[in-house]
Amino acid sequence: MRRATRILVAGIMMAAWVGPAAAQGDAAKGQQLFAAQKCSICHAVAGKGNVKHPLDGAGARLDAATVKLWLTDPKAAEAKTGKVAKPPMKSFASLPAADIDALVAYVLSLK
Repeated sequence: MRRATRILVAGIMMAAWVGPAAAQGDAAKGQQLFAAQKCSICHAVAGKGNVKHPLDGAGARLDAATVKLWLTDPKAAEAKTGKVAKPPMKSFASLPAADIDALVAYVLSLK
């Protein structure tokens, strides 16, 4: 194999090895943010929080783009999904991108 090909293959293998661990770390950070942002006022996870809007199983029903849209532009998410949030969902667009990504990872971990 040529050197460039070996480096590319090694990089792909490293990403595959590190990727799941990074996602778990993001989900753990997302869980902390979920608590810090008081998301349980409107949503429940494992029966804790507002049981009218459970997020259990959300990771099996939603993709990352849809979760991110709900977090950053709830009105656009309503238009895309045809579901209306009652009460209206707050936008978290002002959070840093890394925090949004962590919240997305957390919601997607709820299978």
